[in-house]
Amino acid sequence: MSRAYRPSRAAQNATDGYTPAVIPVSAALITLDEERNIGPSLESVAFCDEIVVVDAGSSDRTLEIARAAGARIVQTDSWPGFVAQKNRALDEARHDWVLSVDADERVSAKLRMEVEHLRAHGFDSAGYRVPRVAYYLGRWLRGTDWYPDYQLRLMDRRRGRWDGAYVHESPTIDGRVRKLRGELEHLPYADIAEHLETIDRYTTLWAKQAHEAGERSGPIHMTAVTLFAFLRNYVLRGGLRFGTPGLVVSGLNTFYTFTKMAKLVELQREMSRKA
Repeated sequence: MSRAYRPSRAAQNATDGYTPAVIPVSAALITLDEERNIGPSLESVAFCDEIVVVDAGSSDRTLEIARAAGARIVQTDSWPGFVAQKNRALDEARHDWVLSVDADERVSAKLRMEVEHLRAHGFDSAGYRVPRVAYYLGRWLRGTDWYPDYQLRLMDRRRGRWDGAYVHESPTIDGRVRKLRGELEHLPYADIAEHLETIDRYTTLWAKQAHEAGERSGPIHMTAVTLFAFLRNYVLRGGLRFGTPGLVVSGLNTFYTFTKMAKLVELQREMSRKA
């Protein structure tokens, strides 16, 4: 089980006369038409030794902004999927330690300090998970299913690769994984309409992935998981503490759960008719 990261006593008590070698870190991003988001994201990883952007054919100002920030750009002819593209970014990095950040995310000041400390005093694990906090409807939401939403984003690429099928990709690490305290700031949606579009797209992918994995559902199961999703988001995980944004997120997270299960049932019936 991963544990919260704490600097070692030796690191905390290092003498002023000792200057350890700083371990280089590459920041890796994948992009496709991200001009709205990418500027602040690149600025937040400027402390890394290099920034590599793997782009899948942006037609907006994404590449212009990335070049101005000093990023090294690698272009692909098509979109191969999140897992393949993120592994491409790992391969393109010049350094073995890689900090993976999405274009709509920013490295907070506290997270940067933790990464800098590890660079200076040595990484003691193969990978690190970071809590991710979302900004939505004018508030940082440290509640609902959205928080702390730990993401494994700092890793030794020699000991890990991105893995997954259609949605919710994550790295598989050979070795110990620990947690950091500094947050990764996430700005997921411009508005509710964009949120709903994403729910529609991701629930379709989830249903396909779940069906291929052998998962099945029906009316009783759908009802139970949907009701519990609202209870978990709004009550157990504190969505009610965040006013209207907390209610909206809890409701839409519940809608996500119901929609993905409904699409799974729909897919079950389609496959049954074809059989």
